[in-house]
Amino acid sequence: MKDQFGKCSICRDKYTLQRVALEEDAVIYVCSECIEKARDHFIWLCMVCGKSYVRPKDLVITRIKDLELKKAYMLCENEIMIQGIETCISCSPERMLDYAEMHETAMEC
Repeated sequence: MKDQFGKCSICRDKYTLQRVALEEDAVIYVCSECIEKARDHFIWLCMVCGKSYVRPKDLVITRIKDLELKKAYMLCENEIMIQGIETCISCSPERMLDYAEMHETAMEC
């Protein structure tokens, strides 16, 4: 397999060889700067529209109300983690609002 460059899926600025296959036909590219950024930030990548959300880990952890989710994120506080999310507020605002109404403990970032 030939090495292929791709634009970073997080910052959409730099080209990189570093990639991760999420599914058989879904590949994301992550540049070194975004990997470094993931040390101090949680990064979520919408699998529908491709928009990325970068939030400081300490801010996210202090705002989470669900204790189990808070515990899970605290365990990942020192990890480099980029999460794929099913959809985001940009591509499906109604779905996010419905979810937030159903779950009062929804995260506020």
